[in-house]
Amino acid sequence: MCPNCRALIGRDVSPCPLCGESIRSPRSQARIVGGVLPVPSTASSAIVAATIALYAFSLYLTQKSADPSEIGGLGQIDGRVLFRLGAKFGPLIWAGEWWRLVTPIFLHAGLLHIGMNLWCLFDLGPRVESMFSTSKFIVFYLLTGVIGFAFSLIWSPYGSSIGASGSVLGLIGVLLGATFHQGTLGREYRSQLWRWLILIAVLGAFSATDNAAHLGGLVSGAALGYLVPEGEPETRATENAWNILAMISIMIIAASFALMALQMNRPLG
Repeated sequence: MCPNCRALIGRDVSPCPLCGESIRSPRSQARIVGGVLPVPSTASSAIVAATIALYAFSLYLTQKSADPSEIGGLGQIDGRVLFRLGAKFGPLIWAGEWWRLVTPIFLHAGLLHIGMNLWCLFDLGPRVESMFSTSKFIVFYLLTGVIGFAFSLIWSPYGSSIGASGSVLGLIGVLLGATFHQGTLGREYRSQLWRWLILIAVLGAFSATDNAAHLGGLVSGAALGYLVPEGEPETRATENAWNILAMISIMIIAASFALMALQMNRPLG
């Protein structure tokens, strides 16, 4: 979306063909420190980096603690490790471990699982971040993921699940909601987003997918995309409010993982 005239344009087009505004590419990039250390330069790439790091840690714990004969193929993670790291588990959430609605957003069960979600996030995250703003994107990602797992908790009070797909469906919902303000261009863009929904639905039909989390993320994302104005906040007060909400979101994520770390050595029984 052009930040000046708000028209939907191609992701690689610059300047805007309608108003001439110079467009920053929404593709997430990573700065390189000293030619060695990659540093995420957008919220999208930071979330990708954190998700990959947590998957690598969970794979390490799986290989360290599990019987080699029990380790599955394609980088499968031991279910006990996922439980330790904060998988959504109904009875413990009902018992007060609210943070299990946050930590599972960053957990994945195997290479196919994380690969699919990161593929979607690489494509959708920069779009939402450039269309709305970094602070709004952070709030959207956390809020739709938590609402998705809240739907899952209501649908399956004693079940367990993990994955970023609730937040990913939330991003699709945000983009869908925003297109209703774009007339003909919005209808054309919605047809592209429906392809993601069809692909995810087909994959969900043939795998153990938390469809309740998908629905919660999609519905909440669509509401946010329709109700929240696109673009950077227009006033200083609004900008400060979104920055505060984004900071609170980051603090909630950090606190959730801190609470997870405190219970990692608790007996499973």
